[in-house]
Amino acid sequence: MRSEILRLIREPKYRPLDKIEITDALGYGAARRNEVRRALRDLEQEGEIARIRKNRYVLPDAADLVTGTLSVHEAGYAFLTNEKPGQSDLFIAAENTGTAMHGDRVVARIIRGAQFSRGRTPRPEGRVIRILTRANETIVGTLQQTRNFFYVVPDDPRLVHNIYVQPSSINGRQPRLSDKVVVRLEAWESRHVNPEGKIIELLGPRTAPGVDILSIVRKYHLPVEFPRAVLEEASAIPETVTADAIDGREDLRSQFIVTIDPDDARDFDDAIHVEEITSGWQLGVHIADVSAYVRPGSALDREAQTRGNSVYLPDRVIPMLPERLSNGVCSLNPHVDRLTHSVFLQFDRNGRMRQGRFARTVIRSAHRLTYKKAFAILKSPARDELGERLHTAWKLAALLRKKRFEHGSLDLDMPEVKVVVDKKGKPIRFERVENDESHQLIEEFMLAANEAVARELKNRGIPTIYRVHENPDAERLGEFREFVLAHGIRVGDLTHRAELQKLLAAIAGTAEEHPLKIALLKSLKRARYATTPLGHYGLAKTNYTHFTSPIRRYADLEVHRALPERDQPRRTLRAVPQLSPIADHISATERNAAEAEIDAVKMKKLEFFESQLEARNPQVFDAVVIDVRNYGLLVELPEILLTGLIHVSTLADDFYIFSPAQRRLIGRQTRRSFAVGDKLRVHVARVDQFKRQIDFAVADLRPGQNRAQRKR
Repeated sequence: MRSEILRLIREPKYRPLDKIEITDALGYGAARRNEVRRALRDLEQEGEIARIRKNRYVLPDAADLVTGTLSVHEAGYAFLTNEKPGQSDLFIAAENTGTAMHGDRVVARIIRGAQFSRGRTPRPEGRVIRILTRANETIVGTLQQTRNFFYVVPDDPRLVHNIYVQPSSINGRQPRLSDKVVVRLEAWESRHVNPEGKIIELLGPRTAPGVDILSIVRKYHLPVEFPRAVLEEASAIPETVTADAIDGREDLRSQFIVTIDPDDARDFDDAIHVEEITSGWQLGVHIADVSAYVRPGSALDREAQTRGNSVYLPDRVIPMLPERLSNGVCSLNPHVDRLTHSVFLQFDRNGRMRQGRFARTVIRSAHRLTYKKAFAILKSPARDELGERLHTAWKLAALLRKKRFEHGSLDLDMPEVKVVVDKKGKPIRFERVENDESHQLIEEFMLAANEAVARELKNRGIPTIYRVHENPDAERLGEFREFVLAHGIRVGDLTHRAELQKLLAAIAGTAEEHPLKIALLKSLKRARYATTPLGHYGLAKTNYTHFTSPIRRYADLEVHRALPERDQPRRTLRAVPQLSPIADHISATERNAAEAEIDAVKMKKLEFFESQLEARNPQVFDAVVIDVRNYGLLVELPEILLTGLIHVSTLADDFYIFSPAQRRLIGRQTRRSFAVGDKLRVHVARVDQFKRQIDFAVADLRPGQNRAQRKR
């Protein structure tokens, strides 16, 4: 029926019809009218057709309509991401968003072509005419009050409208000012009045311990408890590996196998061993065989698929699998038997893979190493078997890394900052996590295993889920190039991979590296899961999947189920039509988890600097100027990876003039100047929790002494 409807609407002589007229035109009777209505609704939701005035249906292009997801800026304007490949995104002015909110899936009409664009970047402009799907049924925010009414300020600054509420008692307690609350939105019909809602959950005072992370959990709809059926299923699984489970597996318990993970890791799902042989190296990558315990269609499987992945917040982990599996029988803890799925790869002296083999195995890890301990071993001469093995592994990993970048891989690694919290969840310090040799060693081996598995499944024609990163749009790279040139960096045509690599090498270690890499990532397409092997642009790999983390990613679990099927005469796997919605779903849960993790870290950073304002002796931090504007200096704190503003009004030692040509602030009397790359010592001056912004002041600046002379 869907294809018949599309064929009708695509006919050259088609005129816009409503659902009854379409039913009649297709020759269906009144009995199938509801069926036609459902098909029309589904096609509209998918953006294949659009509904115009008087509920008539047309092809979107025929009426200058675009379907997509709205991305709202804090200032109120928005961009509509066009769902059709190769089509431009739309700019939506604040007055043209209607009652649509950030994340909503909407239909917009093009009202101005790109050639008449009012922005610096030529882009068609549109107006939202219909909301297909609301992104937020509930919103988390802070309760505020004016003289006449109460309202909630959303935690997400991209939700630019405050929500009117009528506070009522919840579980015997009346909401108070500055409480964090969850609001259920009511229908919002007119942009001329604010949206309204009802408080359905009271999280507690904004500053109370644990309320901040609880608000993140509610904001991103993260599951906290496992259903009873899932826990019962998990409790029935033995905590140790039985002899029956080992039967038929390749026994690797005598091999020198190690795990390398972060200091605070509790689940270990990958282990390695490397041997140097006459012709090169033999690499073994051993991954926890979660598929041996989580059966398709079981309660455990359904819950894991719904969650999609684990979520890592500063004070807790929200796991994909119950702790009995994730930290217990599936975790490759040292000196105990564990079921694994192994990839054996043989490399020659030039780092080329010559042979690959896959097997279900049982291992017994000899050592549990942290990244810090592994890095210390790699930086000192080998003193024992562990040291020798690790140095051998690094020789292979370093060669694979060198070959990968020669092949065109982009160095998009970003340093991470871990927030260390006390028992009450209060941030006490930050730890910068560098991508040193210990991290690179594991990274290269996991990449090699993922690529080998993807190639094997593709060559055997076995349906599975791939990790894909499509080529970027030339237009977006062009916009990024203009951004780079504005920073005074000469750069060529960035649609050529070599030029992009050259740029990344040029900015490595500079003040501009972090903001430019973030801007580049925004210019590239987001990596996602798909059933078609579209390749991975960032890694420059034709075949790629996720295989190495089945404890925390459902995609890897599906790949683990697919791999053993390649040698089976009768395959029991899901077909592509079944896998496609799973790939879309786990792509969405991954994005949601990433946003929750970033939001939680940002919240803890804000909390830390808020406490600095109240401290008797506030800390002084190293900062680097990353941009200069007429209103002040944008600075980054490299050790904390946090950006803030030094407003020009706080530069009290002189009156500073902005020089656009030099991109400097220059003191009129002292001629002191501030430019990109300058290193400063700063202390916190102001924290705005609602706008998620921090202002700093230069620590060593004092007002000029000779004010009277300057006044004369």
